[in-house]
Amino acid sequence: MSSEISAPPAAHLALAVVPAAPREAAVGAVGTASREAGLAQLLQTAADGGIRRILTRPEGDDERTLCQAWPFPSPFQVSVTTLDAAEGPDRIEARARRSLERLGLPRGDVLLVRDGRDLAGAEGRALWERLVALKDRGLFRRIGIRTRLEDSPVLVTRRFQPDLIQLPLNILDQRARRDGVLSALAEQGVAVQLASVMANGLLFAGSDEMVGASAADVVLLSRLRRRLAEARLDPMQAALAYAGDSLTGMAEGSSLLACVTSAAETRALLAAVNAPRPDLDWTVFDQGGRLAATGDAAAAFSGISSAA
Repeated sequence: MSSEISAPPAAHLALAVVPAAPREAAVGAVGTASREAGLAQLLQTAADGGIRRILTRPEGDDERTLCQAWPFPSPFQVSVTTLDAAEGPDRIEARARRSLERLGLPRGDVLLVRDGRDLAGAEGRALWERLVALKDRGLFRRIGIRTRLEDSPVLVTRRFQPDLIQLPLNILDQRARRDGVLSALAEQGVAVQLASVMANGLLFAGSDEMVGASAADVVLLSRLRRRLAEARLDPMQAALAYAGDSLTGMAEGSSLLACVTSAAETRALLAAVNAPRPDLDWTVFDQGGRLAATGDAAAAFSGISSAA
């Protein structure tokens, strides 16, 4: 097992890029040009800051739009996400190939199974073998699986032996670290991608934004944010510092996943990840999976806009 402890902090970041929709006033060709210019600026900001990993979804025209906005030459290693298992192995394979075409790439870095539960049963094994064949043909360097903690990531890794496993971890939900999941994955030598590192926006939400939350949870989050303020930390810096600490000792190729929609958010992300890491007792922030939405890896694309 090897780790990337000598790499700069930004090298551990993976971006899920969600192109911002044009404003209502900017429609047609003007709106499209504005959107593409904003995306190009976002990607150039990421490249200049040392970010090298990009995660995409096979939805709409996002992949083609990314291709048109890449810096040249592109410095990025791109991960492609599969379709739902209900589409069947043939369509999933065809879409993975199509994703590379839309992205203008001869090969991808990671082919990521969108949900570990797609691999359940005999059909799941057949799907996995199809994806392994794509790797063997050189179309993807690695194969990964997106999981929830409830999916038993350690057992999933033992069964399928992926190159990468994605799972949720953040300052409010430290179960994967506290319960030994990360250490067990480190022993298996599998790369880990930490998702939901921003706690799906809970760290940044004001009381008026926490629709449906109990009064106790609103007070709790306010108290935790005040504790961070007393330590002179903004929530994004704290979230990335905790997640970065959690990657210590993990296999090469491990990363933190964050969603961005603009160059401004990307700059905020880079500033936070490059800030000095605080010496803080992170355990006092751990709420396990109690707070809504913090433990769902499927929400990996939740944004950081509220923090940028």
